[in-house]
Amino acid sequence: MQKIRKGDDVVVTTGRDKGKRGTVLRIIDSEYVVVEGANKVKKHMRPNPMKGITGGIIEKEMPVHISNVAVFNPITKKADRIGVRTLEDGKRVRFFKSNGEVVDV
Repeated sequence: MQKIRKGDDVVVTTGRDKGKRGTVLRIIDSEYVVVEGANKVKKHMRPNPMKGITGGIIEKEMPVHISNVAVFNPITKKADRIGVRTLEDGKRVRFFKSNGEVVDV
């Protein structure tokens, strides 16, 4: 079970964008995640009329290593670590390490 999933609200913990909050847009091969609004770079695009792409300089989000992000805990208003626990009915759920609250139901 992955500790960080698509759609999670995360905080960047290290690097140029330390402290930025965003949503996980996609997960790339279980090592990298793309976070909305974090690790933005400028890319020079050549126009391609066949695909309808106009040229110019665009800003896009680049992947961040999964170890450099932590899930945001809305109760404590801080980044938090995630653990995995098995419930009585055999279902596995993620929980916050600081207060034990279940992330997903």
